[in-house]
Amino acid sequence: MRVRRAGDTALLVETGDLETAHRLHAAVRKAAADRDATVDGVLDVIPGERTVLVVIDPARCDLSRLASRLPELPLPESAAGDAPAVEIPVVYDGADVDEVAELTGLSSDEVIERHASAAYIVAYLGFSPGFGYLTGLDPVLHVPRRESPRTSVPAGSVAIAGPYAAVYPSASPGGWRLLGRTDLRLWDVTRDPPSLLQPGTRVRFVRSPEGAR
Repeated sequence: MRVRRAGDTALLVETGDLETAHRLHAAVRKAAADRDATVDGVLDVIPGERTVLVVIDPARCDLSRLASRLPELPLPESAAGDAPAVEIPVVYDGADVDEVAELTGLSSDEVIERHASAAYIVAYLGFSPGFGYLTGLDPVLHVPRRESPRTSVPAGSVAIAGPYAAVYPSASPGGWRLLGRTDLRLWDVTRDPPSLLQPGTRVRFVRSPEGAR
């Protein structure tokens, strides 16, 4: 790991890979829950694809001490632990299924089957509250974003772009290819935490009979 300062109130840890970023994220969270004095004053821990940003309250936490401590934290074997995968029911009637089939040389049913049969992990959250970038997408389905983004994509839209899969937690503009939709709420301010998906969470898409083609 390489620890860099990110301004006066944060550290950026370069982990080199996604799995280590998730494990470090879990380790810092656990240390805070265990009231480890070294992480007292940590306000937020934000994992990226190969980095973890640790934000602190400078009145309560010493950055230099924390920078020395972070590489020494024991990492869990798995960020997700024994937690079951989040299952997302999907009606596969998206506007771009046939287009993805043309781009990949697959049939529309094969596109759906490959998407639904993969095992995903939330790499990180971004773009909008609760929007999880999911890794694990079948490489055959790695298609580019649309050349012309839609001005509004409905909440619950299940989509792919490049190496990622995702579910739009709220209506927003977007250029990802739409494969289907779900009624599952990804973002709910009355829930703690509001986001159903968290970095390191395992995800599976479950094909709904309603969407059979």
